[in-house]
Parts: sequence; C-alpha cells; structure tokens
Amino acid sequence: MSAPAKSKASAVRYLEIDDSRAGQRLDNFLLAILKGVPKSHVYRLLRKGEVRVNKGRARPDYRLQVGDLIRLPPVRTSPEPVRERPATPPRWLAESILHEDDHLLVLNKPAGLAVHAGSGVESGLIEALRAARPEAPLLELAHRLDRDTSGCLLVAKSRKALTALHRMLREGEIRKYYLALVKGSWQGGPRQITEALERVPTRVRTPPESADGAGKAAASWFRPVKACGPATLMEIELLTGRTHQARVHAAHVGHPIAGDDKYGDWDFNRALRPAGLKRLFLHAARLELRHPVTGSKLKFEAPLPADLSTVLDRLSA
Repeated sequence: MSAPAKSKASAVRYLEIDDSRAGQRLDNFLLAILKGVPKSHVYRLLRKGEVRVNKGRARPDYRLQVGDLIRLPPVRTSPEPVRERPATPPRWLAESILHEDDHLLVLNKPAGLAVHAGSGVESGLIEALRAARPEAPLLELAHRLDRDTSGCLLVAKSRKALTALHRMLREGEIRKYYLALVKGSWQGGPRQITEALERVPTRVRTPPESADGAGKAAASWFRPVKACGPATLMEIELLTGRTHQARVHAAHVGHPIAGDDKYGDWDFNRALRPAGLKRLFLHAARLELRHPVTGSKLKFEAPLPADLSTVLDRLSA
C-alpha cells in the first residue's frame, strides 16, 4: 500500500490577469487558483496583506482588471484527488445541448436534475458538465432553474461572457418565457402580476416565499395559451428574476401551477395524477437575448418534454 501523498509548500508566484478573469472577485479568483488551500486560510492571506494586487493590498471583493499583477505568497497545498474523466458524457448532456460557441453553452435541462450540488444534492448539472469537460477553462451557471423545472439554461464558457450575462440579467436584457399548466379557467386575457416577493424564514411552516406587497419587487406577464379541461396552459414571461417567482405569482392570483408541492393546491395536483402528472408543470421554453460577447441576436427554444405533452393530450381528449 503506497503512503499518502504529502502536502507541499509552493513558491511566490506572480499572475497577470487577462480577459478570461477580468471582472471576477479577487477572493473567488484565489479560491479557484489555490486549489487544496482551505477557504479560511485564503481569507487570512487577504486580511494579512500577503496577497498583493499591483504591489498593494486589496479587498476580497475587488474586481480584477485586465493587466492586474497578482502576487501569490508561498502556501501549503494538499494534493488533489485524482479524478478519472468519464469515458463518455452522461446521455442527458449529449442530448440536451441547444447551442454552443466559444463563450456560451445553452442546455435543455432535464426535470429532476439540480443545477448544482448542495442541500443534500451530491452532484448537479454543473458538476457533471465540468467532470465531462475537465479541459474547459471555465464553466459557470449564468442563472438557475429549480430542480423540478425543465428547459433552457445558460452556461458561460468565459469570464467575459459570465460578467456580461450577469449584467444583462440584472438589467432585464434577457427575455425568459415559461410554459406552465395552472389550476382553473383563466379569465381576462393577458395581464401582468406585480406583487413583491418576501422570503419567509425557513423555521416558519409556510412556503419559503410569499407575495404580500412587501419585500423585493417582482413582475411577471401571464398569457393564456389554451384551455385544458380543469386547467389552463399559460405562457409566463419573467420580467424580474426572483426565487420561485412564477410559482408564487400564479398561486397569488388563485391559479397555482400543477404539481407544485410548495405553493400549489393538493386536491388539484391529486386530480391530475390520472393524466400522468408526476412533477411540477413548469418548463423554461424560450430565451431571447443578444450574444454576451458578439452582440448578435439569439433565440433559443426547448420543446415541451414528452411527459408534459402527454398530460396536455390527456386533459384535452
């Protein structure tokens, strides 16, 4: 049995920032570069001024700029475990790519797959993607979808694209359209819902978000597509990007989304089981934006998955 690998101390290093890292926070840059160094130690190096930017101290939230010279002090690192690259990418990944170029990857995320690890999830979409492409310099989620929501998801392949996408999302320059099946017959045609969302403490036995006029501003545009028996298929455009926004707004106006176990109607969900509904009927169907680097107009569409299409067919029969 071979002896475990020992940690070793590195020498002083100097790194110059290029376009791929411009705009990144200094602390996040260090955590990515100093693999195997505990997070607490990285922040200790910053507090003590041992990390220098252009020969001076810098705060953890400093945004790196092209040409910055970063001094990395000697640090003791633990060897990273050797990870074998999967022989083939996961089947869902190979089948889900809607678009790819040097800066942008657009995926049709399957329902039931978390976008990242955490809260009892060992590995999510982004971890699987990185494992399948270990040579990629950067793969970062530009936004998120709930685990049970399927559809269009943006992944940045360069720091420049990631920074631009985050700005575009903040400023409402990316149009996001969802398809959702809601309870009841929608009356009154298209309309905008503008109730603010407030996060409820997790210790309270209520859904984690509520629409009560307080909290963060949120706006969604609801447009009926067609009646489906006891329900209505809706197109929902999210004009802001709050957590669970479509689900909370739908429930707030008395038309909860089918299959929603947090904000939905239990009796309604149960009544749809014979039609084959086994999950949240929410699908990120379309994205419209300008390319984050080239500025060209882009439109991506993800077809409604077969399991949801089957529910619609059975309700409309």
